[in-house]
Amino acid sequence: MKIVSLVLKFLPEHTEAVRAGVAAVPGASVALTTDDGRMIVLIEDGDGYAVSDSILQVHRVTHVLSVTLSYEFSDEAHALEEA
Repeated sequence: MKIVSLVLKFLPEHTEAVRAGVAAVPGASVALTTDDGRMIVLIEDGDGYAVSDSILQVHRVTHVLSVTLSYEFSDEAHALEEA
């Protein structure tokens, strides 16, 4: 399992367009939106797509000016240790 959180920046007047663009990305959900044009997005991996692909798709959402990776979790290393 992989989970990441991103901080997006955009002009506040584009909040709804950015929210809709993020909703179209596999595994992505909006956790928080501020009035000054910032959004926290969570991405979780799933069948048929990788977290890295979803991150790239979020970068391409119209009106997004910047994306910062703020948190990353992966339990793959733990699973390898158990094997």
